[in-house]
Amino acid sequence: MRIHAFVLAAAVAMLAGADAAEARTCPGGRSGGSATWMSIGHPGLGEWYLKGWGDFWDHAPQKKFWLGFIPIYGWPGYLQVKSARDANRCRTNDNLRWNE
Repeated sequence: MRIHAFVLAAAVAMLAGADAAEARTCPGGRSGGSATWMSIGHPGLGEWYLKGWGDFWDHAPQKKFWLGFIPIYGWPGYLQVKSARDANRCRTNDNLRWNE
């Protein structure tokens, strides 16, 4: 249960750091803030939204989405925060490493 609280606190802290005046508009006119919240809901959804939804196999980040079902690693966990961070920065890659 502590892990859940930590992940939630980390996500809230990351989002609190984003200034409302700096609302990010990503290419395609989509909101980085909306994409961030979708990625908090499930890893990969924010990036899929940024790519314009469309066909699941072509637009959704397959690694993040499917590995997001693994407890602690996916949701809630590392991939949830990684996906939210990427979506907040308008990145749509499927790389699982933190520094990229």
